[in-house]
Amino acid sequence: MKSQVLKILCLLTFLISYQIEAQQVYKEKFAHTFSIVAKDPTTGEMAVGVQSHWFSVGSIVSWGQSGVGVVATQSFVNPAYGPDGLKLMGEGKTAKEALEILVSKDEGKDFRQVAFLDINGNTSAFTGKKCIVSAHHITGDNFSVQANMMLNDKVVPAMAKAFETHKNLPLADRVVKVLIAAQKAGGDIRGKQSAALLVVHAKPAKNSWEDKKINLRVDDHNEPLKELQRLLEVHKAYEHMNKGDLAVEVGDMTNALKEYGAAEKLFPENLEMKYWKAIALANNKRLEEALPIFTYIFEKDNNWRELTKRLPKSGLLTIPKKQFEQVINL
Repeated sequence: MKSQVLKILCLLTFLISYQIEAQQVYKEKFAHTFSIVAKDPTTGEMAVGVQSHWFSVGSIVSWGQSGVGVVATQSFVNPAYGPDGLKLMGEGKTAKEALEILVSKDEGKDFRQVAFLDINGNTSAFTGKKCIVSAHHITGDNFSVQANMMLNDKVVPAMAKAFETHKNLPLADRVVKVLIAAQKAGGDIRGKQSAALLVVHAKPAKNSWEDKKINLRVDDHNEPLKELQRLLEVHKAYEHMNKGDLAVEVGDMTNALKEYGAAEKLFPENLEMKYWKAIALANNKRLEEALPIFTYIFEKDNNWRELTKRLPKSGLLTIPKKQFEQVINL
């Protein structure tokens, strides 16, 4: 009995001292989690994917800059690894050099888990000796996978295998597959709550608002990876919508119709995508094809009829007056 009490006291002492030391290292947030940093060698795009049983994990773990690299900083998080790591890699340091510089200066490095990937696909990762088990990382060609506080030791190997298995997929989809594999292998011992996906371009962005190709976050959800996967499909649909809008701006209605149609296939229940496809059809002298679509949309929500009345003034609906009245009076 005394030995059991002694063991319990020793465990409590360890946990209390661990928590005190950890809180001294970083007093605000921690993110015990699994993540991947990766590069597509064909497109040059770079990505960070992450899931955790912690609110809004994407706001503190994932960092990236087009033409520079990506960073995942987790466990007892030191957010400075993000901007500071990108700055060093932007100055020409390799992922390994940049990470070593920052780790050497970090008094709380034993609690950190960090991964860097630079523009050349070089990776470097660090798992502090006081990260909560199961905690380790695997670096490979154009990727690094890392995790801490996992249910078992199968999670990280499963991530590495998934990355190699799905080479045929675009980078964003490949990263999501890696996260799904981690969850299937056991995932975070506490469960799941949030996830994020960040993708940046191979070349530096001309404007700051163009820096992120994909920037998706699921801050609080029962099935964050399923929701992240859904958002990725919606993102693809709206990319087609954006291309369709650009085509309309230059009067290329044929290409606009093609892009709006592609968007609708990805997100068929979305009225807006159906609507702009109908507008493109009408502007392409294919009104008979557009009329049933307009009818369906107006029945679902009459506000789209009101919007249609406003389009000619903006030059977005260019059909003759008689046809315009036919649409409005459906």
